[in-house]
Amino acid sequence: DETTETQLTASGHKALRSLYKHLLDYAESVWAVLGENRVSVKNLVAVLSFFVLAVKNQTANLQQRVNGLYSASVYLLLLGLPGSIANQVFHEVLMDTCADMANHCWPCDSGKKRKKDVLKSSHAEGKRAKHQHKDMEQVEEHEDEEDEGEMFFSGQDLMKLRNSVVVLVQSLLRLLQTFPLKDRKQSAISCSQIFTKLLYFEPVTGEPSFHPPQDVTELRSIPEMSFYGLQLLCSPTHGDQNESLRRVFHRLLLVILMMTKGNGGKPSLLVPNHTNLAVRDHALNFMVEKSEFRSHGAQAVGMLASHMSSTDYACFIQWLYKFSRQSKMVHRLFSVDVVMVLLEQTERVPHESQEAELAVFLPHKFLIQDILFARRMDSSPTVQGHALSCLAQCLELPSFNVTQAIHNLFSASELTHHTHHIIRSKENLALLLRRAKDSKTNVRKSALQALVSLLKHGVIPVSAENVETLSERCRDPAVSVKKKALQCVGELLAAKAENAVVQRAWLYGVLPAVMDAENTVQDKALEALDTVLLSQVKPYSGRTHLDGSQKLTWDLLSQLNHECRDLSRYFSRAFTIWSKQNKFSQTFLQNLISHTEADHAAGAWLLLSNVVTFSSKLPYDKILDAWDVMISSEEVNVTTCCHILSVLGDSAVHLNEDTKSRLIQDVMSWLKGFRLPLEVISASMATLYQLGCSEDIKHTQAFLNLYCGELVSVSEAYLASIILTENRSQDLNEDLMVKHLHTLGVASLHCPAKVGKRTVLLVESILTTHSDTLEEELPPSLPVSQFKMNSLSTRIRAHGVITLGKLCLQHEDLVSKYLPVFARELEVGSEVAVRNNVVVVMCDLCVRYTNIVDHYIPNIAACLRDTEAVIREQTLIMLTNLLQEEFVKWKGSLFFRYMVALVDSVPAIASLCEYCLIHLLLKKNPEMFSQHFIECIFYFNSYTKHKVYNKFPQNQRDEVRFSLKGDVHREKRFRIYRFLLEHFTDAQRFNTCNKINQTVLAFFADEELPLDADGTEILSETFKVLSLKEMKLQAISAPAGVAAGEEPEEENMATMAKAVMQVAQKKLVSQVQKKSFIENTVPLIISLKNLLEKRRSPVLKELMAYVQVMMQEYRSEVKEFFAGDEQLAVEVEFALKKAEEEKELQEQMSSCGLMSDGQVFVHKATLFVFMPPFAKKRKKMTVNQLINYSLIDIVGQVWCIALWDVESRRRMHRRHVFISFLL
Repeated sequence: DETTETQLTASGHKALRSLYKHLLDYAESVWAVLGENRVSVKNLVAVLSFFVLAVKNQTANLQQRVNGLYSASVYLLLLGLPGSIANQVFHEVLMDTCADMANHCWPCDSGKKRKKDVLKSSHAEGKRAKHQHKDMEQVEEHEDEEDEGEMFFSGQDLMKLRNSVVVLVQSLLRLLQTFPLKDRKQSAISCSQIFTKLLYFEPVTGEPSFHPPQDVTELRSIPEMSFYGLQLLCSPTHGDQNESLRRVFHRLLLVILMMTKGNGGKPSLLVPNHTNLAVRDHALNFMVEKSEFRSHGAQAVGMLASHMSSTDYACFIQWLYKFSRQSKMVHRLFSVDVVMVLLEQTERVPHESQEAELAVFLPHKFLIQDILFARRMDSSPTVQGHALSCLAQCLELPSFNVTQAIHNLFSASELTHHTHHIIRSKENLALLLRRAKDSKTNVRKSALQALVSLLKHGVIPVSAENVETLSERCRDPAVSVKKKALQCVGELLAAKAENAVVQRAWLYGVLPAVMDAENTVQDKALEALDTVLLSQVKPYSGRTHLDGSQKLTWDLLSQLNHECRDLSRYFSRAFTIWSKQNKFSQTFLQNLISHTEADHAAGAWLLLSNVVTFSSKLPYDKILDAWDVMISSEEVNVTTCCHILSVLGDSAVHLNEDTKSRLIQDVMSWLKGFRLPLEVISASMATLYQLGCSEDIKHTQAFLNLYCGELVSVSEAYLASIILTENRSQDLNEDLMVKHLHTLGVASLHCPAKVGKRTVLLVESILTTHSDTLEEELPPSLPVSQFKMNSLSTRIRAHGVITLGKLCLQHEDLVSKYLPVFARELEVGSEVAVRNNVVVVMCDLCVRYTNIVDHYIPNIAACLRDTEAVIREQTLIMLTNLLQEEFVKWKGSLFFRYMVALVDSVPAIASLCEYCLIHLLLKKNPEMFSQHFIECIFYFNSYTKHKVYNKFPQNQRDEVRFSLKGDVHREKRFRIYRFLLEHFTDAQRFNTCNKINQTVLAFFADEELPLDADGTEILSETFKVLSLKEMKLQAISAPAGVAAGEEPEEENMATMAKAVMQVAQKKLVSQVQKKSFIENTVPLIISLKNLLEKRRSPVLKELMAYVQVMMQEYRSEVKEFFAGDEQLAVEVEFALKKAEEEKELQEQMSSCGLMSDGQVFVHKATLFVFMPPFAKKRKKMTVNQLINYSLIDIVGQVWCIALWDVESRRRMHRRHVFISFLL
């Protein structure tokens, strides 16, 4: 239709541009508007197609090209609207044509030449431009042939075209955001080709951005839009991601290599101009964010670096050094990968003609110490962990210089003994040990790998401190860290098999893991034990030579028999599990028996004592022969003897009666000789019980009454002969006395009927006074130490307490009689061993007589503040066991007394308390911390005026002992508060804040609690607690998905859906908290502020600080929050502004300090040196004058440096002030 064509042509691109704008503004109602106005969608698409197809001709003028670009933009915009498919807008050929309109409309020669006579350019409406000079015709003859039929455009014309291309690309991006190409593979391929071509469209000025924009109009340049388009094409919406990535990177390969394909299809290098370099750098930045390509990228960089000259290589390392300090985490991570690739290459040697400034970058030492090891202090845990892992790998490289560089970091060289170098080495090692305890899992794992590599290669000494870190991490809360630690101690044991310290560390790391809650950790520990211990038990004879693995096995068993005997229960647990797996074959047992006559027989008996319970086929004749040899020898090895007795006891069911009778007589003769060590006495009594045990309980008890009763009688007679004799202390055999007491206690447990009143009084007299007190019973309320002190030693009295406790276990009436005596002894007793044993006895009695002992739990808990560390630790362990088994409940003041152990003066006790609370007790009662938190504030400040909190009955002595009141204990109190809050859930934090409002702040606001000195302290501390960062809800304060400053990594990218949910949760929780704060807290704050101002209370400062902390998240809503108190709103706004200014000042200060060479670095600063008070004016000094002062001069004369007045602080945004103390 010529008339319609004329009208549309006359309207120009303004009509199309207006249509495009209206489509953007009214996208949701387009189809309805078209329908109401009876506009045919097909006709509209046909009109747009007319303008698009008009540009196909190379002779199209400027107006036609602009119209075509806008028509294509309108079509792509329509296609991206919901309902486009239903309205039959989609046409695949038209869509591809519109998307590629930039290629058709942009003149091909715009980058090659420009006609001089710009006035006769596009305005000629299709007329060809003619050359003005013959010499130009000769030079450009070939180009004229190629450009025949091509239009030429002025700079203004090209700018119009460029703006139209921008609109087209933005429309294409909007389409890809909403219109899926999953089923349109050819369109996706076309789009990737189009975006790749557009990367060359124009240079980019400034720093480009590769983050997804909120709106496509935020992207400034067409290459940036193209990169975003390629990123959209890689999303799952447009097909398989792997296929999309391969397609995109295939297209980007030529961009990265700075090459292009000519007409013949052969790639050729581009001229390295500014545009191509920028595009190449952008492509690299885009690629490096994909962690799976970092390794391949580093290999490619290493290959290129290997072909560089030494000068170029040094310049590259200099650039890499700066690259490793960029703010983007993935760049720092990638620099570490590149360093590892470069370290595998041959080290460059500086030439004589090499510049000194560049020569320092050539050695591998620079790569390790200045790039790789410097990342140990990186702000990102991911980079820290990767750097430490790579440091461990460096020691495996076959390069002496690399190893030497690492040696210099951690140990003083033989040639260098400077104090500074030694201190730096110690600091590096201390930092590595701290990283092994870092809060981030991947950092701990990497630090362990680095530590074990340093130990294996002898970089650091194999000391107990260094090795214990590995065994401690085998009990890490994170399962992956535990597995890594088990692997590391195994590697270290394989490398240092003969080192006793390493052997102990391996045992303390692996054996406890056998009882780990995680099955995979158990399996890994059992596998390690099986490999190192069980599988190395081979047949033995006198001529057998033990190889390294077998020698290690018996060395480890020897450690278990001596230094590591406390691990026996874990070792026994391993055999229980192995028995279910049928690990103990007949061959294994025969091999094991063959070692009982070797020099390492003690280890063989240890294994046999654990195996015999699960096997009924043993060569008992050899076991009996070993027993006969042992009882006939004068010297007895305690450990071996106990194991043989254990084997005999477990084998009793397989022995005949004659053999049992002989063994019983042997054991009784041994026991009645009272020459055995205490451990052997206990083992002998256990064996005696097993030898006499039968299915008939009465028969068994009769046997025990006969033999154990005989031992009780013998011991009782000995005690009577000592106690009832004058001058008993003379010629007293202390060891014999202790053995009789121990035998009496152990035997009495098996025959309680044979224990008479006389026996009890004899034991009691050991703890009290002379024998004349036996005639009448003593008052039970008096402690043993209140009687006239006897002359028996502390050791005997301590064993007497244990024996008396064993007697009480079998007689309930004795428990009621002696518990008050024990409790009083804990208060006034002076002997450490006696009080320690009293704690053990009372806790043991609690298991059997829970209701009776429950009344004395406060007396036991009082020992948590005992003057002796050993008693505090023993009490902590015993109470934890009782709480775990629920023999004791968190009643009364027990929780608060237990929490005091968190701030114990001995770090080991505080650490043990923390472990018990988190890993043993909190799991059993998750609400434990939140239930007692508020009362902690009152208890530790000894505040008793609240009608609900801190109403426990306790004597003044205990109140003073557990009080943490006053400024001197403020740090301890807040250490407890922070510990509790760190293990709160967000729900518990929220509920605790509300409860504090209701039970603390409201009480002060209503003046139910007086604002006296104590009340002021409580209110002040409450505001400080509410201001703690640990009190903030983690859903609001913690970043969603990834940690602050982190980039999405492989694991995190797989959980992006979770991150989205976290963002939604954060928004919801923030709204709930805001509503609660406005409704519940703000009225109390306003009321308290008025009250405190009226009283002129110093607590007003803490109140304002709390409000400032809470309003950090709602800075723009201060007036809305405090609409009821305009003055308070103004004060809060001022406080927030002041806090921001102080933060800005601190950031300025952080850029100032001492440089590595000791020189003072001053940034926009003025130094003022103030003299003592008698100096009437201050002395202004230059920086150089200040540096020339000696340290003594500075300490003697300078009071402070760079103080500033109030006025200058208010003008901080216009004036920089330097603050530093030169010490």
